[in-house]
Amino acid sequence: MTIGDIVARRDRLFGKGTPLFYETPVHLVRGEGPWLFAADGRRYLDMYNNIPVVGHCNPRVVAALAEQAATHSTHSRYLDTRILDYAERLLALHADEITQVVFACTGTEANEIAMQMAQMATGGRGFICTDAAYHGNSSLVGQLTHAPHRGRTDVHAIPFPDAYRPVEAGLSADALGERYLAEVRAAIDDFAAAGTPLAGILLCSILANEGLPDIPAGFMGRAAAMVREAGGVVILDEVQAGFCRTGSWWGYQVTDVVPDIVTMGKPMGNGYPLSACAGRADLIGVFRERTGYFNTFSSTPVHAAVGMAVIDELEDRGLAAQAADVGEYLRSALREIATTCEPMGDVRGHGLFVGIDWVVDRDGREPDVAGAARVANALKDRGFLVSNAGAYDNLVKIRPPLVFERRHADRFLEAFAETVAAVHA
Repeated sequence: MTIGDIVARRDRLFGKGTPLFYETPVHLVRGEGPWLFAADGRRYLDMYNNIPVVGHCNPRVVAALAEQAATHSTHSRYLDTRILDYAERLLALHADEITQVVFACTGTEANEIAMQMAQMATGGRGFICTDAAYHGNSSLVGQLTHAPHRGRTDVHAIPFPDAYRPVEAGLSADALGERYLAEVRAAIDDFAAAGTPLAGILLCSILANEGLPDIPAGFMGRAAAMVREAGGVVILDEVQAGFCRTGSWWGYQVTDVVPDIVTMGKPMGNGYPLSACAGRADLIGVFRERTGYFNTFSSTPVHAAVGMAVIDELEDRGLAAQAADVGEYLRSALREIATTCEPMGDVRGHGLFVGIDWVVDRDGREPDVAGAARVANALKDRGFLVSNAGAYDNLVKIRPPLVFERRHADRFLEAFAETVAAVHA
C-alpha cells in the first residue's frame, strides 16, 4: 500500500482535511529512544515530539505499564494507594502553594477543569489569554484559540509579549514590559466596564504556541499580581513546557511566576493518556464540592505506575540538566549558522525547546511561512522530523524527546547546515 493509498483511506474514514505533517507524509511503524522508523525501513531522528519525553517506547515505562495492567486497573471510586503515592510525588515537584491534584487524560480536560475551577472559586466568567493561544478543543477551552483582543463576552485576548516583534517599536526593554502589562490592565478594565466578573488568566508558562517569544523580564509575575488583585486566579499551562523540557521541572520556574492552578499533560505518561490539574487546596476544594467530578479513565493504578516510571527516568538519568546543556549547545550552534543565513531571523527557546524564526529578510522580520515549511520538508527528506508552527506558522519548531544527546544534535546540525545551504542557495 502506497502513501497515497493510506492518505486516501484516511480521508475516507476520518474525513478529508484531517491534519497531516509534510508534503509527503511519513508512515511510522516503530519508535526507540529519539528515533522513529518508517514502514519503508527508513530511520528518522525525532526533533519534534514532546509526548515521549523519556524516549519512544521507553523500556522502564513500558514495563511499568505492562506489569500494572496485568495486575489490575480500575477507576478512582475505589481505594488505591499507588495513585496517592504518585500524587504526593508529583505535587512535591511543584511550588509549595500547589497541594492538591485532579487527574484526567488529556490536556484539554485538564484545562477545562482549571477554567471551571477558576469560575467556581471566583464567581467570575471572564478569562484573559493571548491572541495566539491554544489550550485545547472543548467548548470552554476552545474559546481561547485565536480569540480577538476585544469583542467576546467572556474572553479577552492580549497581544502576546514579544521582544522580537513588539507591539510598539522603539521602546526600551522596561518600557516594552510596561506596554504589555497595560494590555493586561485594559482587558481587566474592559471586563469591569461590561459588568463581567473576572475568573482568571490562562497562559502557557513559556508561551510555546505563540512561538517561544522573549518575554520581557518580570512580565509574568506582574501580570499574575494584577489578575489576583482584580479577583481572578492564575492558571499556567505546562503541557508543552513541563516535565524538564525547559531544563527546569516547570516552565513557570523559568519565567519566574507561581500559579494558583497548573495544568499538565502529554509528557506525563510518555504516550499513555495522562494529565492533571493541580492547585491550591481552597480552589480544588470548591471544585470538588460543586461538581463531584470523577473520570473513568484517570486516577487508575496504571496511570500511577506509568507516571512514576516517567519521573523515575527523568530523575535517574538527569534529563533536566541534559535538556539545559544540549539545548544551549544546539541554540549556540544554530546562531552560528544564522550569521550566514539571512532567513534565520532569530534563534530562541528554553532547554530542549528551540524555535528558529524564519523571515523574508532579517531587517523587516516579515514571517516566511513558505520558507519554514520548505525547511521542515527538506529536513524530513534527510531523516529529521521538525515542523513549522508559532503565531505566524514561520517558526521552525525543534522539540525532541529529552533523551536527545549532543551526538544527536551534531547529526542534526550537519543536516541542517546542508539543508539551508540547498534550500536557500
